[in-house]
Amino acid sequence: MKKILEVLGFILLVQGAMAVLHEVTDWFGNWGVVRHIGFLDGYELYAGIVLAVLGIAILVASDRGKRQTGG
Repeated sequence: MKKILEVLGFILLVQGAMAVLHEVTDWFGNWGVVRHIGFLDGYELYAGIVLAVLGIAILVASDRGKRQTGG
């Protein structure tokens, strides 16, 4: 379960960072998933920040779970 959370957190962090970088610097073209979600038009920067913070939170949570079960 912790490996799934680590992968999910990493994917969310990368997608969020790509969305923020695309909005700020216009890099990465249409690689990010945020650009393809229609109802987020105009809010891509905020959605990218939320995805990155959510990814970090999931990575921290998966790491805490590993430490508590490890002893």
